[in-house]
Amino acid sequence: MSEDDSSSTTSCMSDTECSNVSVLSWEQVQRLDTILTETIPIHGRGNFPTLEMQPRQIVKVVRSRMEEKQIHVRDVRLNGSAASHILHEDSGLGFKDLDLIFCADMKGESDFQTVKDIVLDCLLDFLPDCVNKEKISPLTLKEAYVQKMVKVCNDSDRWSLISLSNNRGKNVELKFVDSLRRQFEFSVDSFQIKLDSLLLFYECSENPMAKTFHPTIVGESVYGDFSEALDHLRHQIICTRNPEEIRGGGLLKYCHLLVRGFRAASESEMKSLQRYMCSRFFIDFSDIGEQQRKLESYLQNHFVGLEDRKYDYLMTLHGVVNESTVCLMGHERRQTLGLIAMLAVRVLAEQNIIPNVANVTCYYQPAPYVADGNFSNYYIAQVQPVFACQQPAYSTWLPCN
Repeated sequence: MSEDDSSSTTSCMSDTECSNVSVLSWEQVQRLDTILTETIPIHGRGNFPTLEMQPRQIVKVVRSRMEEKQIHVRDVRLNGSAASHILHEDSGLGFKDLDLIFCADMKGESDFQTVKDIVLDCLLDFLPDCVNKEKISPLTLKEAYVQKMVKVCNDSDRWSLISLSNNRGKNVELKFVDSLRRQFEFSVDSFQIKLDSLLLFYECSENPMAKTFHPTIVGESVYGDFSEALDHLRHQIICTRNPEEIRGGGLLKYCHLLVRGFRAASESEMKSLQRYMCSRFFIDFSDIGEQQRKLESYLQNHFVGLEDRKYDYLMTLHGVVNESTVCLMGHERRQTLGLIAMLAVRVLAEQNIIPNVANVTCYYQPAPYVADGNFSNYYIAQVQPVFACQQPAYSTWLPCN
């Protein structure tokens, strides 16, 4: 057990320990406890009932059944924006998804299948008592409650992800990791909080936690220096390294940070890194259809309740791609920029927002029936409104000034 000074937000470990770890303060432990004991609804599709679960409950059930199946779990961690929120409450990142990492020994395909079966089987435990569970198959549970499933198995990365659906965007994401070469995109999202001591406390302690009576909980920055990464989080600084190692280059997350008010410590260095981000993004998503699906998915998953920021996000992305893309041919670049612009106009239409007239060109198309003096047919062009591009001269299209 540990006792923390209330004036301290983070107490560093001794000099003999690695600089990438730190012990959580009492205030941080309280925020972690709130997140792990909060009831989160997992919404079912169609007529399936909503599952009510606490993160600590699903972790306990999944871990115990993995051990029963002889899959050793080294530790369990909280990752992503939730971990950043615990370390610094006013980080500006906010948090939606709850990312839980099970660091486990999974060497074969059978282990990944076993883990998948365990998670789906665990969902039965959270169904209401009135439901006839015997007639529900794993496939049915998957279709009803799982938003996405991912599995990666190669020489450097062996992991899988099962995301449980929440209509408000607060998905519970269970990630099972044997090995993962790149565990972060930027320093501000590089934090992982080890949960084992707190989970053990829940199981063994008969007394509630207090400032003078709580488990020692360690946080780690997989970026490197913990204090440096925490300073970046507090001051909203964007910092990364080797973005070409990240799937998608970290491009979409980078633009998201910019929209949230984060800024690069070195503008010149970040301009250089932007080119690597764009290059890796277009390597991973080379087809315009893939790009559209990725952008639409990102908007859907990361802007729940923040719909008013979608337009600014897309404009920021357009600017970065326009400025820093060096790996595409001219027509490919214009195609991608056109896609982003189209999505931006769609966002405005969904929000029923009339853009600033300085950025809009309005057209009408003469047709035989315009001879009717009562007829009027005006509309906003899909791409032209957002950017001042060179306008092609169409003799049958007249600007309405």
